[in-house]
Amino acid sequence: MKFPKIPQQITSLCILFFIAITVFITARKYFIPPTFGLYGHYRAAAVDEIKTKETKYAGAELCADCHDEIYALKAKSYHKNISCEVCHGPAAKHADDPTESKPEIPHDRSQCVICHDYNLARPTGFPQIIASQHNPGKFCTQCHQPHNPMLPHTPENCSACHRAIASQKIVSHHASLECSTCHETPPEHLANPRAFEVKKPENNDFCGQCHARNATSSAEIPRIDLEAHSGRYLCWDCHYPHNPEANR
Repeated sequence: MKFPKIPQQITSLCILFFIAITVFITARKYFIPPTFGLYGHYRAAAVDEIKTKETKYAGAELCADCHDEIYALKAKSYHKNISCEVCHGPAAKHADDPTESKPEIPHDRSQCVICHDYNLARPTGFPQIIASQHNPGKFCTQCHQPHNPMLPHTPENCSACHRAIASQKIVSHHASLECSTCHETPPEHLANPRAFEVKKPENNDFCGQCHARNATSSAEIPRIDLEAHSGRYLCWDCHYPHNPEANR
């Protein structure tokens, strides 16, 4: 029986695959550490190597043993979940001998802006600033107590926490409106925003104060027949209040 002739291309590919598989098996033998897979999908000897490394971090619980007043102050603040060594650096040596090793105390703005510089991706309500515009030349700790940043200073305006909204509003026709025009804000909200929430408009009559046909506002403000225009919808179902010209 005569077998069909194998094309030259197939023969070349088979040789190429054979060489590649041989190289892979050989490389695997030499490059995979001997202890890999002994306890799981990792190099078992790495555990012993990690044990030999010098301990650098003490942990926040150890800090509390000596700095209990500061720890109690931080525990009541929005910084309660931030470990002490995030800002002060590794403190294991300080914990072993407080007189010989002192933790770092940040004295510039670079540490704080890691979290608080304006970033549109941060959640609404997270305190954000534009560092070049927010009290330039001052250290953050001149106004803010780092272990409880709401003491003794509270935000002076809404943009401190709602930077994304403020950035949209400032380029809209509502730029001249104060936030308190539409939002009823308890004074306590500035110090404890989660416990004292702001109130929002509940119906279209509020927008109608400026935009209804019979409104007494400036003539250049757009007017509508409030009942015919909105129907069963609320104004903010179609118009974003902080930038009403934007497409929804």
